[in-house]
Amino acid sequence: MAKIVAGFGTSHTPAIGAALDLGKKDEPYWAPLFKGYEPAKQWMDEVKPDVVIMVYNDHVNAFDFKIIPTFAIGCADEFGIADEGWGARPVPVVKGYPEFASHLVQSLVLDEFDITIVNDMEVDHGLTVPMSLAFGQPDAWPARVIPLSVNVIQYPAPTGNRCYNLGKAIKKAVESWDEDLKVVIFGTGGMSHQIQHERAGLINKPWDTAFLDDLTANPQRLVEMKPLEYLREAGNEAIELVMWLTMRGALGDDAQEVYRFYHVPASSTGVGHIIIETKDFYEERHGKKAA
Repeated sequence: MAKIVAGFGTSHTPAIGAALDLGKKDEPYWAPLFKGYEPAKQWMDEVKPDVVIMVYNDHVNAFDFKIIPTFAIGCADEFGIADEGWGARPVPVVKGYPEFASHLVQSLVLDEFDITIVNDMEVDHGLTVPMSLAFGQPDAWPARVIPLSVNVIQYPAPTGNRCYNLGKAIKKAVESWDEDLKVVIFGTGGMSHQIQHERAGLINKPWDTAFLDDLTANPQRLVEMKPLEYLREAGNEAIELVMWLTMRGALGDDAQEVYRFYHVPASSTGVGHIIIETKDFYEERHGKKAA
């Protein structure tokens, strides 16, 4: 059967993509950030997932303010790259897996999650920046991708609890697919940042660090966190971190952190990254019992 083997949490600020695309990754400002992702790229090259489930948010490119689904899954054969106002990123077209995506939709809807089916859409930096950080700059992405867009743009956003339970339902759906697939689920966005008004540029490193700690040490605290705390402590855009809880919910209770990285600044964002392996995959990969 298909299995989720790990979760990959990462920020997705558009400036990271621009730095890569414009050949600036070795400049003094950007070099520490990209160096921090080198172990992640090595990990991904070793794991070689067949499918990526990308939990991300659209930034008013695939969806405008006329229609804003809370949860939407892309079921197309492929997804073009959106022009976000400065030209489409020069990255490969994203190849989907419509049969598997449709299976996920069916399973999730029967588990009472209202999923919007999207058969034609373009993807923006919310999806492509995490792909670049994980896989580098290849001629073609080495894994098929199922985009799962979450509304964190227009109030009300789903709660962390709802997103965590969605992750659990995704795990169940993946494991009911009768094909030997290795799946990595991404949770993207954040960390602390606010891009407007008086608190623009807010970075709360202690809060970000505590969030990373509790993804494995105490995920229940994060599940119970109210939306107002994200806004108050870490800025308006920190609500994107509920998407990391979808990733975490899909990994099981005994998942193990294997890598993390945190860096400021990247534009006006605290950039965080974590890799968490499922218990079974951790023990298989490292030859020892999970803690």
